This record gives sequence, C-alpha cells and structure tokens, in this order.
Amino acid sequence: MDRMNDMERKVTKFGNSLGITMTDALKQIGLDQGDIVNIAVNPESGEIIIKKSTKVSLPEGVSSDFMSTLTDVIEEYDQTLKGLKDR
Repeated sequence: MDRMNDMERKVTKFGNSLGITMTDALKQIGLDQGDIVNIAVNPESGEIIIKKSTKVSLPEGVSSDFMSTLTDVIEEYDQTLKGLKDR
C-alpha cells in the first residue's frame, strides 16, 4: 500500500500568480528544477495530482515513424529479447 505524506502549505502570491512551495514533496517524487510534470485536476473533489512526466523527446534526426516501428518490433519480440538479455 502506498504511504502518503500529508503537508500543509499556505497559498502565496508569486508575481501575478498564486502558488505554493513544495520543494520537499517534489524531491520525494524525484523532481528537480527544469523537469516536466503532468497535472490532473479534479474540481469536484478538489484534488490536484502532480506526476513526473515520462514523455521523451526524440533526438534530432530520429523520426517518430522510426520510434513507432521500433516499439512495434520490441513488443513483437519482447520474450526473445528478454531471453537474450539473460544469456
């Protein structure tokens, strides 16, 4: 079962925006300055869920078609590749 750490913070004004500081919470999920996050908001429950983004940007010169084909091959030969890893 996942353990949640409750933290209480005060909403503060940052320039023209509202925000909260939560450095400790962000560090607990492995976030650092410059990282990209996904934010899900549930207005009915008042919940905001922040997750580290797993989206990967492709290096210059690598097309999305190549990555799609590579993903298909990896999925098709998954067991074979795992078998080779253990040799």
